[in-house]
Amino acid sequence: MTNETRPTIADVARRAGVSKGLVSFALNGRAGVAADTRERILSVAAEMGWSPSLRARSLSVGRAFACGLVIGRSPDVIAADPFFPTFIAGVEDEFSVSGQVLVLAAATPGRQEAETYRGLVADRRVDGVILSDLRADDPRIDLVASLGTAAVTLGVPDVTSPFTSVSVDDGAGIRLAVDHLADLGHHDIAHVAGPTDMLHGRHRTAAFTHAAAARGIRARVVHTDFSAADGARATNGLLDAADAPTAIVYSNDNMAIAGLGVAQRRGLDVPGDLSITGFDDVELGRHLYPALTSVSTDARGWGAAAARALLAAIGGAEPEQLMLPDPGLIVRASTGAPRDGHSPARPRRASAPDEAPST
Repeated sequence: MTNETRPTIADVARRAGVSKGLVSFALNGRAGVAADTRERILSVAAEMGWSPSLRARSLSVGRAFACGLVIGRSPDVIAADPFFPTFIAGVEDEFSVSGQVLVLAAATPGRQEAETYRGLVADRRVDGVILSDLRADDPRIDLVASLGTAAVTLGVPDVTSPFTSVSVDDGAGIRLAVDHLADLGHHDIAHVAGPTDMLHGRHRTAAFTHAAAARGIRARVVHTDFSAADGARATNGLLDAADAPTAIVYSNDNMAIAGLGVAQRRGLDVPGDLSITGFDDVELGRHLYPALTSVSTDARGWGAAAARALLAAIGGAEPEQLMLPDPGLIVRASTGAPRDGHSPARPRRASAPDEAPST
């Protein structure tokens, strides 16, 4: 419907036979309107297809009714990473019913990224921002705080922060993967990890190292930029070694899928020669052959929780640390006992063996 044909408050008032002020009070849920009159006004508004003008609403309350998500990664990595579309869908689940708009920007970490945040706030394009991919000693915390805008962080920063955080224990999923592989009889497991400057990459690497040590496993770690191409490079390097691992724990499904392709092109049997686990449990992984064992996270739920927390922060809520449920491990066909298995494979449950969560 165009601006010229969209019904206005004046149109609703004429049809309902009341003043514009009374219509405004009724539509905004304010006191001073009799119940039967409010019901009549709302019925007329619905019948006419009236909807609020976001521009007028913004001007009246001094808000943009928009929130920003600046992703500091290469556009190629963002395009290939299924986490962000699912996370954004969760954000939109909340924003679509609250009248908010999501402003999405990709920026190179550093100066360009800082300028992007400054531009969004200075131009009043957003009322708040979601900070993703937290880094060690992340300068964005102080930057966004100095801009005076509301914010929510995905994860708990390692520096003092005035913002609400919404977190998932990444380490819990990695520990499940290591324990699962150890129970199958693996004693030599590698971890294809994310960048060392990202906190969630560090948390997953630390969880892997500690879990491997607790099970007496020989562990090695290769760091990547989280891309499928770098995951393939890391896999080739590990498999080229004379003492190649019998299992690899990947820090995301994108790299695990690439690693599965590398192994199969080399003529390796998965899981007979090499067991593989991923992280995020993307839909594509369920349809591979063999189907991918993966840490299951609720990216959409995380997005919805972050959106709710940001709306609360915009409304003046006190900052808090919100923890979401721990991820689980979905066991499928890409993991099994090594060929020279030192212990028998753990029996699988009779029902839906390829989908059974391991806890």
